[in-house]
Amino acid sequence: MADHENLAVFSIGAVARMLDVPTSTLRAWEERYQVVTPTRSEGSQRLYTRGQVEQLRYIKEQMESGMSAADAHRVLAGNLGAGGLPLAAGEPATRGPLVLIAERDSYAAGLAEYFLRTEGCDVAVALNATQAQLYFDERSPQVVLLDLLISGGAGFRLLSEFAARDKARILAVSSIDSADEALRRGAAAFMRKPLEPLLLASTIRDLLGTSDLVRSTRKQRVTT
Repeated sequence: MADHENLAVFSIGAVARMLDVPTSTLRAWEERYQVVTPTRSEGSQRLYTRGQVEQLRYIKEQMESGMSAADAHRVLAGNLGAGGLPLAAGEPATRGPLVLIAERDSYAAGLAEYFLRTEGCDVAVALNATQAQLYFDERSPQVVLLDLLISGGAGFRLLSEFAARDKARILAVSSIDSADEALRRGAAAFMRKPLEPLLLASTIRDLLGTSDLVRSTRKQRVTT
């Protein structure tokens, strides 16, 4: 199986929300210019790769700078042909710290993956407890974003198991207030869903030790 077949795909509604562009505009661009052309699911739903989302973001930025839609697509097509932007068929491998997203909601998992990849993280996504356990064992993530309600509440069991092995920092998340129980079982942090993307990214950076807050604290320890 080709590598790009294992990557996350996004619905047109998700892409519209990510880029703040109406779905009707995305459809019009596809039909008129045929540069960014998503695949179709068995039910004929448009499926966009992360590379295509970045291409559409590029088009939007060019138009905001004063370029027409036609010219923005023309420039994008030229860049794609020259290898200047990631091709829609696949995406370059990310070599940042690995974050395992164990999430019961595929849409929420896709959004979290998108924002964490833009922060330079490599990301693995598991949509059930069995898959999360497998990825944790095989890939040794530095951080686990764990939905406590995954697989009917199995996230609490996973949290205890992952924390006991002391291989990763765990950010527990839930739509219900479970902070006390999560921290008691070994979570490094807890966030209430729905997650705010910028706060999620900054929390992951804190756990990885790459945020300004953590670096500043370390610097103070060294100087004292």
